[in-house]
Amino acid sequence: MPDGRPITLYCFAHAGAGVSGFHRWREQAGPGAEIVPLLLPGREGRRREPRVTTRDELVTELLGAFTRRGPDAGPFALYGHSLGALVAYTLTRVLADKGLPGPAFVALGACPPPEAPPALMGAADAPEGELVDHLAELGLAPTGTAAEPDGIWRRLVLPVLRDDLRLAANLRAAAADPSTGGPLPTLLIALGGADDPVVRPGELDGWHRWTTGPFRSRTVAGDHFFVRGQETPRLMGRACRVARRLLPTPTTPGPAGAGPMAGPGPTAGPAPLPEPTAGPAPTAGPAPLPEPMAGPAPLPEPMAGPAPLPEPTTALTTVRNSP
Repeated sequence: MPDGRPITLYCFAHAGAGVSGFHRWREQAGPGAEIVPLLLPGREGRRREPRVTTRDELVTELLGAFTRRGPDAGPFALYGHSLGALVAYTLTRVLADKGLPGPAFVALGACPPPEAPPALMGAADAPEGELVDHLAELGLAPTGTAAEPDGIWRRLVLPVLRDDLRLAANLRAAAADPSTGGPLPTLLIALGGADDPVVRPGELDGWHRWTTGPFRSRTVAGDHFFVRGQETPRLMGRACRVARRLLPTPTTPGPAGAGPMAGPGPTAGPAPLPEPTAGPAPTAGPAPLPEPMAGPAPLPEPMAGPAPLPEPTTALTTVRNSP
């Protein structure tokens, strides 16, 4: 990149969760990437705000902040995990449809393509016991007192999860509609967990039909919650550094009377995504709703340095139609 600025990587979390799963990414991604998790309403520091459950509500929530990015804001990329992958896809599609600057790349983790039949179809409105049992079968529900009928997980996380399932179903339907869906005009990277019982790595290959640009697919260590391991942020940091090298260099003024001196152009063709660096597998098991973390509507400034957020003790995500 001509001025050496890093690429801002905006991150969207899985269903039923806030953004604390990304709190170590700042240090693990390495140089060249500024990690900025974006918190949707209805959770953590925004838990008193109404949750979004439709594409239109999501676009209203996110688009304004991206349209306010000035020309000096620098390049950006998106990472979405499970439900967050559908959010990242939708945001990129809207930016392209409106002729606005899009991301250098979009990375989609633990999420099958929109045409894949969701494992939790109709589960958003299922009776509580039936929904919890289905999540438990997939290893996505906690055990012990947290999962009891009056436990904190059922009281605080399950309502968020239900609405996130509604949002995921709506985003999948919109992606399949030619007027609101279709391929993205950018590099698309699909990531899957080697031990994910919800989304098998082979299912991710279907994402190649959802871009007119290059497509890359990688399998990383871990289960459905591999976002909390070290391998994914390291891989995303390396992807940001590769993308940064491919950005065009502006022209440099030459002597009077001479034409502008063109700086080196971008490397021809997309560079192959580096092989992921092995790291310890992510902590298995679901987690309760994380500690509050403020999430203003406008895009936050890139986070500098490690944040003193507590370790997530559990996490909940959905399957297929919710990442």
